[in-house]
Amino acid sequence: MRKSDRLFQLTNILRRHQPITARQLAERLNVSERTIYRYVDDLSLAGIPIYGEPGVGYRLSEGFELPPLQLSQGELEALIVGVSLTASLTGKTFAASAHSLLSKIEAALPSESQMIAHQDRVVRVLANHHQSEAYLVWGEAHAAISSGCWLRITYKSHSKAVTDRTVFPLGLFYWGGKWTLGCWCELRGDYRDLRVDRITKLELSEQAGVLPGDVSLSAYIALRSAAID
Repeated sequence: MRKSDRLFQLTNILRRHQPITARQLAERLNVSERTIYRYVDDLSLAGIPIYGEPGVGYRLSEGFELPPLQLSQGELEALIVGVSLTASLTGKTFAASAHSLLSKIEAALPSESQMIAHQDRVVRVLANHHQSEAYLVWGEAHAAISSGCWLRITYKSHSKAVTDRTVFPLGLFYWGGKWTLGCWCELRGDYRDLRVDRITKLELSEQAGVLPGDVSLSAYIALRSAAID
């Protein structure tokens, strides 16, 4: 990574996480603390209002903002592909938001970058989400997660067994080809990962189930991470 890129990254870290110590910055950027001191001096000489408090860490002056972001051709293509994947692999409402975002990004680009955005790119994402089994279910599940609602679902397992369940949805996870719904299953009294394309029916539950006090998205992720390790 170029030094200029590291300086930009350091400034962004300071904007989001301040105060922050030289040691913490060194760990995030994978450089030595001595290098961080040099970077801070370089930023100060460049006019970035950064200052340090002994025993506390570095801060930026209140109200400081970076100039508009300039994207390289590779960065622009990566952004377009990422937004296009989001539009293709999620639900109708989320896909509409992704398309709207892409339009805003392209409108804000300089003329030369707009030409890049519309050129024949070597990475393309086919807009075939309407044909996906998960298309409608994904959007409804996402809305339920956002509103904190229980769901009543009909689920077909790998062995073709069909069950009706009341679940509390926690998050949607993409596994390189399939979406799963991470949830608390009232039927099993435990966390479950349900393939979204195997949910044959989904609706808001009129009666909320009993959710244990320690059930949360962070607890679910920690449990799944421990199982992978």
